[in-house]
Amino acid sequence: MPKVKYFKRHRMELELRHTRPPAELPKGFYWLPWSLQLLDLHAQVLCAGFAGETDAEVFPCLSNLQGCRDLMTAIANRPGFCPGATWLVANQHCSVATVQGLLDESGSGGVQNLGVVADFRGAGIGRALLLKALEGFQAVGVKRAFLEVTALNLPAVRIYRKLGFRSHKTIYREVEVKPAVPDHVGVGI
Repeated sequence: MPKVKYFKRHRMELELRHTRPPAELPKGFYWLPWSLQLLDLHAQVLCAGFAGETDAEVFPCLSNLQGCRDLMTAIANRPGFCPGATWLVANQHCSVATVQGLLDESGSGGVQNLGVVADFRGAGIGRALLLKALEGFQAVGVKRAFLEVTALNLPAVRIYRKLGFRSHKTIYREVEVKPAVPDHVGVGI
């Protein structure tokens, strides 16, 4: 029987009628708006941003490049895909952060897969990226935004709360834990 692990996640929501600070990046970084030609780059940054993180365990597709490509392709092809809420952040050397936006059946904007590569965290890029996604939702008339976050991701939860997101629901995601495979099974003669 496979072992199961549960991860506590918060669904957080925000009314978009209130004024928020502008989406400003630290010096040396710039915005790359959505383009289908950037799908692979989004996948690469998504994979790098979630490498070694709990969410790569919660959502195994985030743990490898092919899974991230498949996810980005699925997002870009969904009827509710919101290009104006889908961004990359880059500097002169590389892309360092990504976010995608989807509209649900009720017309609310869903912030998806906001990820910042570990070496670039703590500089305000994630906050700016979230604000940029929210601007994209507002530009198409969305009145309410939501996201889900793993409760163990305390830095993200703090940022979301500071920007006005409030928990509306707690979800427990069940993940099958695969047994570790030894490097070698035995020694032959």
